[in-house]
Amino acid sequence: MPSHRVYFNNHAGIRLSGIIELPNPADFSGIPPQAFALFSHCFTCTKDLKAIVRVSRGLARHNIGVLRFDFTGLGDSHGDFSTSNFESNLADIQAAIGWLATEYQSPQLLVGHSLGGAAMMASVNMIPSAKAIVTIAAPSCTKHLAAFLGKLSPSIESDGVGTVTIGGRTHTIRDQLLNSLRNFDLTTAIQEIRIPHLIFHSLADETLDYHHAEDIFAHTGGAKSLITLVHSDHLLVNQPQDVTYVSDLMATWSERFFAVP
Repeated sequence: MPSHRVYFNNHAGIRLSGIIELPNPADFSGIPPQAFALFSHCFTCTKDLKAIVRVSRGLARHNIGVLRFDFTGLGDSHGDFSTSNFESNLADIQAAIGWLATEYQSPQLLVGHSLGGAAMMASVNMIPSAKAIVTIAAPSCTKHLAAFLGKLSPSIESDGVGTVTIGGRTHTIRDQLLNSLRNFDLTTAIQEIRIPHLIFHSLADETLDYHHAEDIFAHTGGAKSLITLVHSDHLLVNQPQDVTYVSDLMATWSERFFAVP
């Protein structure tokens, strides 16, 4: 399956890194991809998270090209993560869309995991090409993450900066990120979604409670479906077979919308 690394600049001129996953031409008799998807990762994760890689390649097996990329200061992207925030994530998504539109075609499918799902939901109305959105273990608000980070490192509040260790990696967090997360009105953004929305969430998710999926389902404005994963954890690690299930169902569900004008 063809895949290769790509680079593009964000609005601040910072070089971001991505991987473009393309369908194998031999599997589709040389027919071009039926559509392209953009995939955004979870908070402090990267494009190389195992579940993201496997879902992206699963979509490629359904003749859907996928761009997965690292947000500013994470993975192979340049920049200082401590100066990034939710709004800069949205700007990075716009930069990724610009590159994809120039090099291939604008994305018709938007996919986001966890906070990346929140960023995709907040970006929908700025992406005219989008025909469908899929969120995996996504929050219905961003305030919960601000509260979690504040408890994890109280010095962020008292001194304006602190460090947190997530997934074995230590990151510097500034209070501007907490303010960004507290003040962003994700509920309104979700209510303004008008394209079909597929929501995946696990009842066993210990990082983000299932009620977030219920809230998203209640508020999202387009045609919607909620798929409950029974035993999966937040990163889809402990039930590897669920990754194949998610990618296959995502592809089958989204294909019906690609031809819609």
